[in-house]
Amino acid sequence: MASLKTLFLLDPSVAFLNHGSFGAAPRAVMEAYQSWQIRLEQRPIQFMDVELPALLASARAALGAYLGAPADDLVLVPNVTFAVNAVARSLDLGPGDEIVGTDHEYGACDRAWRFLSQKSGFRYVRQHIALPRASDADILEGLWQAVTPRTRLIFASHITSPTALTLPVAALCSRARQAGILTMIDGAHAPGQIPLDVASVGADFYTGNCHKWMMAPKGSAFLYARPEVQARLEPLVVSWGWQPVPGFTTGSPFLDIFQWGGTDDPSASLAVPAAIDFMQQHDWPEVQLDCHQLLRETLGRVSELTGLPDAYGGDDGLYHQMAIAFLPDMADPDGFKKRMYAEHLVEVPITEWNDRRFLRVSIQGYNTQADVERLLEALRSMLQR
Repeated sequence: MASLKTLFLLDPSVAFLNHGSFGAAPRAVMEAYQSWQIRLEQRPIQFMDVELPALLASARAALGAYLGAPADDLVLVPNVTFAVNAVARSLDLGPGDEIVGTDHEYGACDRAWRFLSQKSGFRYVRQHIALPRASDADILEGLWQAVTPRTRLIFASHITSPTALTLPVAALCSRARQAGILTMIDGAHAPGQIPLDVASVGADFYTGNCHKWMMAPKGSAFLYARPEVQARLEPLVVSWGWQPVPGFTTGSPFLDIFQWGGTDDPSASLAVPAAIDFMQQHDWPEVQLDCHQLLRETLGRVSELTGLPDAYGGDDGLYHQMAIAFLPDMADPDGFKKRMYAEHLVEVPITEWNDRRFLRVSIQGYNTQADVERLLEALRSMLQR
């Protein structure tokens, strides 16, 4: 993996172990991104009014082939939070309705459901999933304990943000479909980190970021919806796509209401195929395996330093390139993180879940053994205080 480090724009003086927060794009992908921006600025009208529909269709086709999803069932959106809000606001929920989630969900998406539950009167249930994780079957049964005849939708992460836990989403979606319950999967951390076939997951709605583990530029993500549920979705922003313009919009309401929401810069989305090309050129499945191996070794060494047990109770597909390690109780976790960076130039987050604090370590293709050694030395020094 050492040879990949020079292919990124990251500051080489920093041990960057926080890819999971905002990702990092390779130099070649950023060059493609900037070339789209320049092309837009050179001929704005020609680009936006004439060329863009076909360019977006091409980008969706490449993304669909990578994700295992029909291109016309994918829309390009800025981020997962946008997609979750779009679906949540489209469901016409009210008193007597329930949404079932987990207590491992990303804070922004969790806030979206809580905000709308307070506004519209539906009940948002955050079902507990324990760490260390039990079997997939136990997780599914535990989550299903919260399901009632009033449950309208189940919302769950494919890979959770605070705890980096992989959930059995395909089994969950299958059981929900049999019960006539809609499903939405937050796949922010899945594309690019694990093999993904969206159609096989079986969710009614699946959203993922391209700007995290796929390494596309910031502001590139997707929302997938099964054809049977696309008509339920409404635009967050009403613009040209609400009433399709012949020769410009696609004629698919699902695509048009999201694709044509007003003037913005589509360059990040158009650069997604360049990110896919980068992964193909560098044998990314092998890179993912190398990253996982380094991460597994890192977690073991962190546990030796802290004297605390493994957060997952083993390595059986529970985590991939991002994982957590228990930390001792501390009065100021935010200050601990800031000192890690200020004193040691180690960028790594401290996450909190159910009154426990963790070190969340991401290992991407640009990371090396030297980055891990810097982390361990910084952690050793700070824990000794």
